[in-house]
Amino acid sequence: MPSRYMTLDDFLARALDGEHDAARAYRLRGVIGEIALAVRAIAAMIERVMLDGSAGAGAGVQAGARELMMALCERSVCVAGYSAAGSNGSWSTSAPAASARSGYLLTFEALDGAAQIAENGVAGSIFSVRESACEAMDKDARESGWRRGGDAMRAAAHALYGPSTLLVLTLGRGTHGFTLDRASGTFVLTHHAMRVPDEGVEVAIDGAREHAWEPPVLRYVRECRAGSAGVRERDFSLRNGGCAVADLHRVLMRGGVSIVPRELRDVQDASGLDLVHAAQPLAWLIEQAGGAASTGRERVLDLQPRALDARTGVVLGTTREVARIERYYGEYERGVDRPFDSPLFNERSLFRPEACA
Repeated sequence: MPSRYMTLDDFLARALDGEHDAARAYRLRGVIGEIALAVRAIAAMIERVMLDGSAGAGAGVQAGARELMMALCERSVCVAGYSAAGSNGSWSTSAPAASARSGYLLTFEALDGAAQIAENGVAGSIFSVRESACEAMDKDARESGWRRGGDAMRAAAHALYGPSTLLVLTLGRGTHGFTLDRASGTFVLTHHAMRVPDEGVEVAIDGAREHAWEPPVLRYVRECRAGSAGVRERDFSLRNGGCAVADLHRVLMRGGVSIVPRELRDVQDASGLDLVHAAQPLAWLIEQAGGAASTGRERVLDLQPRALDARTGVVLGTTREVARIERYYGEYERGVDRPFDSPLFNERSLFRPEACA
């Protein structure tokens, strides 16, 4: 068990020691170190805005955080290309060609939950570091790098800005949490080998969108709402944090599920989470902590992005709860759980949740 005073730098040195390609391990360590610097700067930016009491604080910090991340990528010799959530594109860095060819691709959502900053709410950031597809880093090469999906990730992280600033990281060997020591400006290992609890009663979902949920999600949430009086025979806590990072972190600590569903009436796939910039990095973090990440139909990390701005519905959390929702999707698609036109001839009668609504 590592020392409670192990810094992020120490952790990376040990975790990447002995890598076959020492040069790439060094660059990966460099990219993660730069992410940590950016997280520290964004945390300070949020604090300054709160002290200023500026109107539109969230939008200002969101733009500032994105500009900060883009500037970091441009000056980094370890980053060959980058893509920001909402940008609908990617860029090569201006690093020397020799460095760019051997660098990594960095994706980020600079500030998730920015609207809550003015209310002193929790916000977060999401990052993933991916292998470049080939030596030549022209536009086509970058695009093929993004489309490789979850198997191309070499690191994923989320930052949480709250009473303390946390950086939660995976290199594919467990999920680990580091807390910012503001006095020294260093991140210290405080949550070694995080594990999602086997049981959990937390369900994070935006209830205001219930009218647009797919039937399997509707069935699951209604059963949870019924609590100990229903088929689940225990009480659940339903909430919506307004920040995907905060909801996922609560699941990491307490168990349960965080659901950002694909909406039934959404024919243009505009609902759910951004696949490349958010869903896959968060999915890897939860899987490395012993949880599961699914669309309800398939594993999130198995998806191949059609485009940089592709979105997907996600269920992230405790393995058995994710498996239950996958079963509901399977039953729905086989017709086992489809309501009949006449509930009098429904195999589950008038008492099924859909009929009682």
